[in-house]
Amino acid sequence: MAPNHKIVSHAEWLEERKKLVAKEKEFDRLRDQLSVQRRELPWERVEKQYTFEGRNGKETLPQLFDGASQLVVYHFMFDPKWDAGCPHCSFWADNFDRIPIHLKHRDISFVAISRAPYAKLAAYHKRMGWSFKWLSSFGCDFNFDYFASFTPDEVKDSTAYFNYERRKPVPGEDVVGISAFAKDANEIFHTYSTFSRGVDMLNGAYHYIDLTAKGRDEAGHDFSQYWVRRRDEYDR
Repeated sequence: MAPNHKIVSHAEWLEERKKLVAKEKEFDRLRDQLSVQRRELPWERVEKQYTFEGRNGKETLPQLFDGASQLVVYHFMFDPKWDAGCPHCSFWADNFDRIPIHLKHRDISFVAISRAPYAKLAAYHKRMGWSFKWLSSFGCDFNFDYFASFTPDEVKDSTAYFNYERRKPVPGEDVVGISAFAKDANEIFHTYSTFSRGVDMLNGAYHYIDLTAKGRDEAGHDFSQYWVRRRDEYDR
């Protein structure tokens, strides 16, 4: 990579880096404040009953907490008509396998949920070599109720409520998202959901990329993640 960039002495580099450190620290403080505001959001009671299918058979939403009082759900894009999961969600999912044990020790259960039948999820799960818990919501309204999936009519008419606004055009029948829930002895509450760039922080690879000289290097393309492939589909 030929450097088309300002080149300075070590002392000058340190001075510039110190200036950026100050901005980074301010960003960290702002992020902490935003996290506090996120935790202070009001909750909504989950009134509907949901049943999913996974490696343990049928499980209800309360069972997904698995002894924890908090649950994080990754809405993995996998349309029932597809034979493989979304390559971009797969990029995110490559970050999942080793975190559930750590989350468990912070009173959090973690799962992925998709609309495709469980047999398709299981086959793709095996292909990709993952171990995180993945369940099918096929036949229930879960993904629709939490704005991660839309009906064909919503897509056709561009009437879907996506990322907290009526969005035209609608991105498709499924979008990436993350939802969080809390549970007490008798009730479950929806505490948070995020979509689009809101899931960015959950991709560790992107954060490493952001530290490099070229960064994401995605400008000038119709779709920023034009380069992403399932990890077994890259040219070696």
